[in-house]
Amino acid sequence: MKSLTKAIKDYLALRRSLGFKLHSAGAALMNFASFMERQQAQSITTRLALDWAQQPPDAQPAHWAQRLSFVRGFARHHLATDPSTEVPPAGLLPYRPARARPYLYSHDEVARLLKQALQLPGGVSGLRPWTYHALLGLLSVTGLRVGEALRLRFDDVDLDARVLTVRGTKFGKSRLVPIHASTRDVLADYLARRTKHLCGRGAVHFFVTRTGHALDGADVRRTFYSLSRQVGLRGQEDSHGPRLHDFRHRFAVETLMGWYRSGEDAERRLPVLSTFLGHVHVSDTYWYLSAHPQLMALAMARVERHWEDRS
Repeated sequence: MKSLTKAIKDYLALRRSLGFKLHSAGAALMNFASFMERQQAQSITTRLALDWAQQPPDAQPAHWAQRLSFVRGFARHHLATDPSTEVPPAGLLPYRPARARPYLYSHDEVARLLKQALQLPGGVSGLRPWTYHALLGLLSVTGLRVGEALRLRFDDVDLDARVLTVRGTKFGKSRLVPIHASTRDVLADYLARRTKHLCGRGAVHFFVTRTGHALDGADVRRTFYSLSRQVGLRGQEDSHGPRLHDFRHRFAVETLMGWYRSGEDAERRLPVLSTFLGHVHVSDTYWYLSAHPQLMALAMARVERHWEDRS
């Protein structure tokens, strides 16, 4: 029988070949293999899985529950080759994390952020203000994940066809995202400034620093926090507030509200929005219907009209 370490490596390789990245799970399971070796254990047991999962002792319950879920997933797979494997039952370390309530930017707030981005150090002739102006604008109208926008390559942006090719998404798949003509015009303006600034030097990514390198995600977030404080979306000392990811939520909610207001069947069109957002399950998109009072009001109005028409 292969060692547990080898079995875990094979399991991770298989899952990754299917598109799962497993960064946290991979590191955790290799740590679990080392733990099992120190215990001189030949097979996975529920007791050993719990002992490992509840480390460190002062960690949050969510951390323990996540660690146990990693072992549970592997144990289900490993049971086929090692019948002595115990699969920890679900619910042993129950924890249901509260989903962060998105912040819904108003049109005015988005406009203020974009205007403030143009005031970033670099001046009219510099690239940085225009990079953030185009990047934040794109996030607000396409629903892209921040990482997806930062990973866009020069060849992924087809301005003539008005289509973005989004590669290496959260679940390892690629998708095409159409853009509006007005968005195309902003990106074309940025591209012209980018080309002039780089003076013919090639750059792989579409959004780049003044030296032509890919933007750093942490720096992008710090810059956004600074901009949001400058326009009053965060207090000067606030550590929490509207996030870059909330642009994605805004896009989804605005799309759904537009469908409701125009009389379209929003529920039937949810798969379209799911595909656009890169969701694997429609249920991930359906969450937006229950998370926002405005959407709930529009949905209830639709139901009421339906029953009025039948009465």
